[in-house]
Amino acid sequence: MPPRRRAEEADLLPVSGANAPEITVSELANALKRTVEERFGLVRVRGEIGGYRGPHASGHAYFTLKDENARLDAVIWKGAFLKLKTKPQEGLEVVATGRLTTFPGKSTYQIVIESLELAGVGALMALLDERRKRLAAEGLFGAERKRALPFLPAVIGVVTSPTGAVIRDILHRLEERFPRHVLVWPVRVQGEGSAAEVAAAIEGFNAIAGDGPIPRPDILIVARGGGSLEDLWGFNEEIVVRAAAASTIPLISAVGHETDTTLIDFVSDLRAPTPTAAAEKAVPVRLELLESTTGLARRLLAAMRRSANDKRQRLAGLGRHLSAPERALAGPRQRLDLWSERLRGGARAGLDRRRLRLARASQALARQSPQARLERDKERLRGLGARLNQGLRARAALAAKENEYAKRRLAAAAAQIERVARLKLAERRERLQQLEKLRNSLGHEAVLARGFALVRDASGAIVRSAGAVDPGNAEMIVPGRRQGKKQQG
Repeated sequence: MPPRRRAEEADLLPVSGANAPEITVSELANALKRTVEERFGLVRVRGEIGGYRGPHASGHAYFTLKDENARLDAVIWKGAFLKLKTKPQEGLEVVATGRLTTFPGKSTYQIVIESLELAGVGALMALLDERRKRLAAEGLFGAERKRALPFLPAVIGVVTSPTGAVIRDILHRLEERFPRHVLVWPVRVQGEGSAAEVAAAIEGFNAIAGDGPIPRPDILIVARGGGSLEDLWGFNEEIVVRAAAASTIPLISAVGHETDTTLIDFVSDLRAPTPTAAAEKAVPVRLELLESTTGLARRLLAAMRRSANDKRQRLAGLGRHLSAPERALAGPRQRLDLWSERLRGGARAGLDRRRLRLARASQALARQSPQARLERDKERLRGLGARLNQGLRARAALAAKENEYAKRRLAAAAAQIERVARLKLAERRERLQQLEKLRNSLGHEAVLARGFALVRDASGAIVRSAGAVDPGNAEMIVPGRRQGKKQQG
């Protein structure tokens, strides 16, 4: 520790009495943080993952490492999380490598994990068993998904390391049994990134077009030599299992030795105990196939010969039971002549019947010809025209009668109206005369005629008394007399 740092931390040590220096909470937290980080540095901690809920929205992961007596907060920053080969899972026992530090905001200490690995074979087996059960529940290992291998594939695709002994064993075994066209997709079969390469190789073979420049394999072999559980772990990864399950090309898994088992073995169409055995299951033995084909050809030729001899003998035996050809043909000839006569007679009778039916059909057709139908339609049209003219004449006569009757009714109605009008006019004239007499008797003209006068002044107002007019000067207007005549009051 540098002298200055030791002096600073010495100042923070508790002293007795009132001489104890005062420090802030942040200073104390930072001093503890430096002490923990410098004291422990890089550590490896074994424990069980607890409280894991997946990566945070920021990409960081937070959980705890625990054992029977204690627990330790843990954090994996986003950059380190993306590089982890083994991702954290709830309840998984792991060995975490990282640096201890403190978090002043909560007064806690924690480990910042840089790498994560499973703690021993037991943890690997537990993880493998959990993954196997989960994938089996999805139906990826069902027997109904297994497909039969082609008897003699033209092209074989091999997914393996290009430098190991596995590819040499496979090629050598294929050369011994039945040479075939082999396509090798080189991959890493161990370590980080191996699972992704194997899955990509399986998908790449399936993506080859059948009519492209590169021939499409008829069968795939995924192979690797033996190793520990950790060495074979890439073939237990879920990405490899799902790629094998999605393969449309039949797949043989040959990973490890006979006692080794990986998850790709459960999903493949056939499991081979070794890569050499995979090559044996992929193709038959050419020499054995030739011998078998030759033997079958000899047996077929011998069977054909025996069958021909048997048929020849049967034909000869049947020929001995046949009579002379002339006698055998006499009866059929006579029957032929008889049936020929019957056939000619039947043909003539049939021809006559057909002629009669044709004549009847011609007559019926003549009746239904357009000319005949046109004549019938004309006749019917003439009849309808006559009926129409008769109806029109009758309707015209009826209309004339109705018109005459209407005229008579109209003349009678006009005479009655005229008679009523004369009566009404006479009544109104008499009434008017009576009213005229009454008016004359009651009007002012009669009064004036008897010597009375209606006097008005020059403005036309009625003069009601003599006092209303100046004596000697008033111009009076007397109706019935010449205007302007002076009347003396």
